[in-house]
Amino acid sequence: MGYFPILRPRRLRLTKNIRDIVAETKLSVDDFILPLFVREGISEPEPIPSMPGQHRYPVDKIVNAVQEALELGVKAFILFGVVPEVHKDHSGKYAYDPKGPVPKAVKLIRKELGWEPIIFTDVCICGYTSHGHCGIPIEKRGRKLIDNDSTLKVIAKMAVTHAEAGADFVAPSGMMDGMVKAIREALDDEGYTEVGIMSYAVKYASGFYGPFREAASSAPRFGDRRSYQMDPRNALEALKEAGLDVEEGADILMVKPALAYLDVIRLVKEAFPQYPLAAYNVSGEYSMVKAAAEKGWIDEKLVVFEILTAIKRAGADLILSYHALDVAKWLKEGYNPF
Repeated sequence: MGYFPILRPRRLRLTKNIRDIVAETKLSVDDFILPLFVREGISEPEPIPSMPGQHRYPVDKIVNAVQEALELGVKAFILFGVVPEVHKDHSGKYAYDPKGPVPKAVKLIRKELGWEPIIFTDVCICGYTSHGHCGIPIEKRGRKLIDNDSTLKVIAKMAVTHAEAGADFVAPSGMMDGMVKAIREALDDEGYTEVGIMSYAVKYASGFYGPFREAASSAPRFGDRRSYQMDPRNALEALKEAGLDVEEGADILMVKPALAYLDVIRLVKEAFPQYPLAAYNVSGEYSMVKAAAEKGWIDEKLVVFEILTAIKRAGADLILSYHALDVAKWLKEGYNPF
């Protein structure tokens, strides 16, 4: 009889150093985009109750938050504006006002920190409208609908305002048809050909957005967003949405949320390997971990690393995560659970 040795894959797991040199996926601070909320009408950072450890920042304190992250190695940020009700109306006109919180914050970051930080800005009107939808409602044939094409005009103006302020990338998140094309044409027409677009190409109508909607004061006042955000039951549809955004000029694609859509991240990355792919580890995903950790049910550090590594392993090149600052601190302290 022939000799058949036991095959021993465990040889490559014997020590941490061995595991490190053969690891297929490695988490780094370079992978992260840190979301930050900029709010009008406050003078000090304001804790967000549903997102422990996160804050809304006044414009004049946003530089401090960015500087702290830069010192820990986080280079990229995405800004979300939070405005009082007095500035909200039916069509979200304040979204493209240069005096709004995001343009002012971007200008201040550029003045104080130059072009070292990579600044993305969210381009959506939900936080600037009296109804909380990502598009402008209209009555048509006896139904209340979200009007796609009139919304495109508003978000195109919003993108130009952010580019004028100094954004590196604008990030349309409203899932309006043609949003990338409208923004690309508006930016180019105004001479901002160097400003990129990170498109929320694949954004699902998810139950994981609750804490964000509280943080940004952007919950819809009627109905829901299922007529324009994607159906969680569909995966192949993501390829159509991503493909359209590629055709229209997107520089970076995104899948949102991340944890419940790892299969979609993999599908999109395999279909468009030449495009950087971002995944948004959203507020509900963040807050569930924080809540379980506060109860003592999980090891927070271990679970955070496991989740973020899974997102990267699925195919994400960039991860938008509220955990980014924590992970940067842990890595700097030498912590790595694997």
